[in-house]
Amino acid sequence: MADSDTHWYAVTTKSRHEKVVAEQLWQKDIECFLPLREVLSKWKDRYKKVQFPLFPGYLFIHTPIQKRRLDILKIPSIVRIVGFNGEPALIPEAQVQDVKKLVFSTLPYDPYPYIVKGDRVEIVQGPLRGLQGILTEKKGTYRFILSIDLIQQAVACEVDACDVVKI
Repeated sequence: MADSDTHWYAVTTKSRHEKVVAEQLWQKDIECFLPLREVLSKWKDRYKKVQFPLFPGYLFIHTPIQKRRLDILKIPSIVRIVGFNGEPALIPEAQVQDVKKLVFSTLPYDPYPYIVKGDRVEIVQGPLRGLQGILTEKKGTYRFILSIDLIQQAVACEVDACDVVKI
């Protein structure tokens, strides 16, 4: 399918149903992309490499959405097509191609929290674990802002973005 109405979209799935949904989409001749990552998982008696979705609960579809919307939503494990005000939202082709390029490369990769400046975050590892504040950026490094609201004062320290999660 390469007509001008064909674009990339994201769908959300029920928890741990991403691979099943991908298979069902392919059976309906709907192109999809489920980026996976390989993780070494410890079982009782051995280690085994297991593939997990890079973006849990999501996968990408490449289709003329208006023509195939009902076919997509009829798949039991699909929760919804991601969008705004009831309209499916396009994902730029370049973003999907960039993820494909990374996933199909031999480079190691891991999911990373989507955090932007100004987000309220909590530190999840290190000596400051459990603190909550605001994430900012200064001269290319991330800074954690801890505020005392009553006296309208704050203190900042440098943090690694992988040490915080968005609240």
